Amino acid sequence: MMPNVGPLEIMLVLIVALVVFGPKKLPDLGHSLGKGIREFKGSVTGESDEADRVEAARVESTPESRRTPVTTHRVEDTHTHA
Repeated sequence: MMPNVGPLEIMLVLIVALVVFGPKKLPDLGHSLGKGIREFKGSVTGESDEADRVEAARVESTPESRRTPVTTHRVEDTHTHA
């Protein structure tokens, strides 16, 4: 019989992981774990992340000079009053 895992146990595991790996490595560890789980799930179900791979290849093949910069201003912010 498998024991129940409650919120207290999950918090304990997260605190231990934070202490062991540190706050700077934890996001990278989570990203790697999520990527591994997605790849495993895709291989088991036969699904493919072809669209993600095509997009990544397109971005990598685009030269720096041709990339469009991302701006955060709105059109209303650029309006000048006469």
